Amino acid sequence: MTYKYLPVSLSLEGKRCLVVGGGNVALRKIETLLEYNAALTVVAIEPVEKLNYYAEKGKLKLEKREYQSPEASRYDIVIAASDSLESNQVVARDCREAHVPINAVDNPDLCDFIFPAILRRDCLTVAVSTDGKAPFLSGHLRLILDSVFPERWAKIAHYAAQFRNMVFSRWKDNRTMKLKAYGRFLDADWKQMTNDLDDSQIEIALEKMLEE
Repeated sequence: MTYKYLPVSLSLEGKRCLVVGGGNVALRKIETLLEYNAALTVVAIEPVEKLNYYAEKGKLKLEKREYQSPEASRYDIVIAASDSLESNQVVARDCREAHVPINAVDNPDLCDFIFPAILRRDCLTVAVSTDGKAPFLSGHLRLILDSVFPERWAKIAHYAAQFRNMVFSRWKDNRTMKLKAYGRFLDADWKQMTNDLDDSQIEIALEKMLEE
């Protein structure tokens, strides 16, 4: 079996992103992009009120007008989320000609990438995708994952990142010792620790994991 979309983690830091459309569907995509520090421009004739709020706060650039072909070619990544299929097709055409990755909402044939259903816990991200074929199933599984990874996983992920830095500082060139340290971290009863220990006590526990 072959697949269409490769799951990757893509940095949007400072990337020029264009969203065409300003309705509620576009808003959901925009709010996702805002979490990744992209340089975001939104083109929409009648944007929903929350987009005006984001523009006033300087979180994005909002231009209340129609899309002007071939402006999508000037961006690093594009979302076509207009209510007009014809407009989305024009945006997609401009992107394809300029080799700019595009996501066209609810139109997989125009997409170079798709948005998976995402669960975030601090630096931990769990994403579910059905290769664009059954997004309703991805959304359902996202709800299941919410119970599999309760809020305490945000703390666990935070301390995992901290512990990795500690391990690299102590055992940078010793793979065996690094693996043993990671094993001690993973074997710990994190449910009990996050319930019963405060931050300073967990810091002490991490030091012990490093030393043993």
